Amino acid sequence: MNSPSRVIGYVNAGHFIDHYSMLIFAAAIIVMGPALGMAYSELLPYATPGFVAFGAGSLLTGWLGDRWSRRHMMVIFFAGIGLSMIAVGFVQTPLQLGAALLAIGLFASIYHPVGTAMIVSYADKLGREMGINGVWGNLGVASSALVTGVIGQYLGWRWAFVIPGIVTILIGIAFARTVVHEDRSGFRQAAAQARVAKADMWRVILALFIVVIAISTTFNAVTVALPKLFAERLADMTASPALLGVIAACVYVFGAMTQYTIGKLIDRYSLKAISLPLSLLLAPFLYLAATLSNLPLILAAIGIVMGAFGQVTVNDAMVGKYTSEEWRSRAYSVRYFIGFTAAGASVGLVAWLYEQGGFVTMLHAFAGLCLFVIAAAIILPTEIKVPAASAKAG
Repeated sequence: MNSPSRVIGYVNAGHFIDHYSMLIFAAAIIVMGPALGMAYSELLPYATPGFVAFGAGSLLTGWLGDRWSRRHMMVIFFAGIGLSMIAVGFVQTPLQLGAALLAIGLFASIYHPVGTAMIVSYADKLGREMGINGVWGNLGVASSALVTGVIGQYLGWRWAFVIPGIVTILIGIAFARTVVHEDRSGFRQAAAQARVAKADMWRVILALFIVVIAISTTFNAVTVALPKLFAERLADMTASPALLGVIAACVYVFGAMTQYTIGKLIDRYSLKAISLPLSLLLAPFLYLAATLSNLPLILAAIGIVMGAFGQVTVNDAMVGKYTSEEWRSRAYSVRYFIGFTAAGASVGLVAWLYEQGGFVTMLHAFAGLCLFVIAAAIILPTEIKVPAASAKAG
């Protein structure tokens, strides 16, 4: 039998790697553009196939996780994403770059439907573990901007992909040696401690559908655009890529703190009670950020990441609470297919909106989109609590 803490520890590391790997390009593009002789708006669309694969691939990987083995899929995740990152470090043409980024997206698509389902299966307190898992993913986002900026400045952008690729493969080897395949369908799980009435499930599905599209699109757009936004708007403070990475990392730390706090609250309160006030953050801060610069922009960015990252934790907990063990990877695969497909489209949308009116137009557009998040929180029904002692898996 696997140790739950060991499994969750590796899966949390996988969440860090998943988001880190997907956002190296967003930070490195500032240095890669001049090296490859391409403008920002020309180079950014090469990331689109990888982000689309990030979502589309989750349908297959979630099915394999349920029908084959979540453990085996995670081994493939660590090995595949590590090799793909290393491959980016050796590309010579834009076409090769697009292919390597596509490979990263395909292997990265394994994590969320499979890894998140493993967290739910082994969690004692669902909200706490989902919050901590979210922190690890957030730290991956933050570290990607920070470490890529530092490595890109001192070693070159190629090493910014090769070094984390090697580390990921080593973690995968350790995971394969210490974690075995295990059927968890007979274990009591924290996820079974809350339900909604069957008559209200359509409201859950509708709310989840709306908020997943809006949050995933906004989340990805912000994380992709933030390094470039800071490079433009914080020019009076610094022009150093490394220092810009540090500032972006500090902003994401607030998102990590929010996810941990939201996770703790999920164990005590209903998802509706948490989601509604959280939904009010995004639209105002996105709208304000459109015209801000320097310190006021940093403060607005903190509000944006708190709202976006907090909602991600609520969405993941929603799927975990309301699905049974044998269907959980597939339920997450649908959730992430919708979310990451929308997120993949956001990369091209960011490039197009940036060409039309810069970051003012882009941020105003996403502020309008996030008004739907408020509507989704209102639609969400109240939970029916099930006593923990009588909760059963499946």
